[in-house]
Amino acid sequence: MLNGENVNNIKMNIKLKESNNVNIYKISKRAIDILASIMGLIILCPLIAIVFIANKIGKDNGPIFFVQKRIGENGKLFRLYKFRTMVVDADKILMKKLKTDKEFREKYLSYRKIENDDRITKIGSFLRKTSLDEFPQFINVIKGEMSLVGPRPYLNREKKDMENYYDYIIKCKPGITGLWQVSGRSQNTFKERLKLDLEYYNNRGLWYEIKIIFRTVLSVFKKEGAM
Repeated sequence: MLNGENVNNIKMNIKLKESNNVNIYKISKRAIDILASIMGLIILCPLIAIVFIANKIGKDNGPIFFVQKRIGENGKLFRLYKFRTMVVDADKILMKKLKTDKEFREKYLSYRKIENDDRITKIGSFLRKTSLDEFPQFINVIKGEMSLVGPRPYLNREKKDMENYYDYIIKCKPGITGLWQVSGRSQNTFKERLKLDLEYYNNRGLWYEIKIIFRTVLSVFKKEGAM
């Protein structure tokens, strides 16, 4: 028969085991992030030159990178890097259209993506379809602001629309890829993305994330959900 002292010892051992498992997961996850970042940055260097030349040929003299503040772990804002795939001042064009086009506004608020978006450049379209536009985010990963796998990096203006999902999503570093990217990607509504990110939060673990990485590779080759 267990006495109070034995019960407390069992509880302490369980908590210690859980704590050790969490530490192993965090260390292993960071190690994978660093390794993936090194490989990603090696590819990024020549990719910058290729994108620069392609932009010049297309007479696009705008910046190569698109930098935007996103919500990170614990709600801290960080500067996310991507290859610029849209015309300069794309956000201003979007805001103007949201004010003047009701049908466009309703569709955008549901998906937060625009089908056949005329703001996307020719080289930008190729970068998006091949997911090469995401490669500069390895800079964010090596800095510890993002992870290889995690929730979608949300915009600060989307915070209110995230509702109660926000409290759980910010407990994780946002990821270059995640469950929503391998589950329909741009075809998902904003609400569906939030549910998928919550599902990731509830199931996160090393093996779970390795499976997401493999599914991401398959999705990229098949060009699934890209817009």
